[in-house]
Amino acid sequence: MRVSLISSAIVASLVGYGSTIALLLAAAAALGATPAQSASWVLAICLAKGLTSGFLSIYTKVPMVLAWSTPGLALLAASEGVTMPEAVGAFLLAAGLIVLTGAWGPLGRLVQRIPDGIAAGMLAGVLLPFCLPLTQALKTLPLLVLPMVAVFTLVRLRNPAFAVLAALAMGIGLAFLMGEAALPALTLSLPQLTFILPEFQASILLGLGVPLYLVTMASQNLPGFTVLRAAGYTPAVRPALLATGGASLLSAFAGAHTISMAAITAAICLGDDTHPDKAQRWKVGIAYAGVWLILGCFSPLIIPIIAALPPALIAALVGLALLGPLMGAATGAFAHTEQRFAGLVTLVTTASSVSFFGIGAAFWGLLAGLVVFGLERLKKTP
Repeated sequence: MRVSLISSAIVASLVGYGSTIALLLAAAAALGATPAQSASWVLAICLAKGLTSGFLSIYTKVPMVLAWSTPGLALLAASEGVTMPEAVGAFLLAAGLIVLTGAWGPLGRLVQRIPDGIAAGMLAGVLLPFCLPLTQALKTLPLLVLPMVAVFTLVRLRNPAFAVLAALAMGIGLAFLMGEAALPALTLSLPQLTFILPEFQASILLGLGVPLYLVTMASQNLPGFTVLRAAGYTPAVRPALLATGGASLLSAFAGAHTISMAAITAAICLGDDTHPDKAQRWKVGIAYAGVWLILGCFSPLIIPIIAALPPALIAALVGLALLGPLMGAATGAFAHTEQRFAGLVTLVTTASSVSFFGIGAAFWGLLAGLVVFGLERLKKTP
C-alpha cells in the first residue's frame, strides 16, 4: 500500500478525532454516562466507523470515509433530563430511520423535501449555543485560551482542516505547562464494551431521536455524498445508508450514537495527493479503518487526558470546532430568499433550547419553520 494512502488516512482520522472528541465527552457527561459507558461509547463508535469504512470501500471500490455525527453530538450535549438508557433508545430510532431511508425510497425523498433553509436553520440553532461560550472561556482563562484562538486563526489561513487539531495541541500543552491540568494516572488496558439496555420514552424519541436522524441526514450524509460526487465518484447511496444505519444499530447498544458519511475529513482522502490514480484511491478506506481501530483501542489513554483539562479549555475547543459548521449552516439558512424568514424562525426556536411536553427545541424549531414556510407559500398561491 502506498505511503500516501496511509498518511492521508492518519491525517483525516486525527483531524476527525481530535477536533470533536471533547464534544463527544461533553455529550456523554450531559447524558449522565458513567466512565465505563463513556469509554464504551468511544470504543464502539471507533469500531463502527473503522469496520464500516473498510467494508464499504472494498465493496464499492469508492473511498467511503465515515464520520460520527458532530451535529448529533451537539444536539445530545444540549439535552437535559435524558439518561443514557433513554438516549440509547433514541440512537436506535435514528439508526433505524437511516436503515429505512436506504431501504425505502419514499422516506428518503420525504426528508429531501424539507426546505434547505429550514434544515440548515435547525442545524445552526443546535450549534450556536456551543459557539457562544468561547468568549466566556477567553475571559475565564485568557492566557490559555487566547493562544489557542491565535493558533486556530493562523493555521486556518493556511490549512483549515488542521486548525482545530493545532488549537487542541496548543491547549493541551499550555494547560499542563501552566499547571491548569495535572496528568492523570494512566494505565495501558484494553477498553471494553458495556451493554446498555435501552429505554423508550415517546417524548425523547420524538424530541431527540427524530432530530438526531434529521441532522445526521441533512448535515452529514447529504454533504458527504456531495463531496464524493465533486471528486468524480458515483457514491453508492443505498449501500452506504444501509451499512451506516446497521452499524449504528449495533453500536447503539454499547452507547454510541450514529455514524454517517464524512465531508471535511473525506475531502482530505479524495485528492491526488492520496493516490494519483482515482481508481485506486478506494484503498485509503482500508488504511482509514485501521487507524480508527487503533484510536478505539487506545481510548483508555486518551480519554483521561481530555477529562483532566479545565472546562474553559474544553468549551473553547468545542466552540472553535463548531465555528465552521455553524458558518455553513447559517449560510444555508439564509441562502434562499423565499426561505429566509422560516429559516430564521427555525434557528431562533432551536437555539432557545426550550422544551414543551418533554420534547426538545430542535423538533419545535423544525416544526415552527415548516409552519411558517407553509403559510408563506399558501399566501403566494393564487
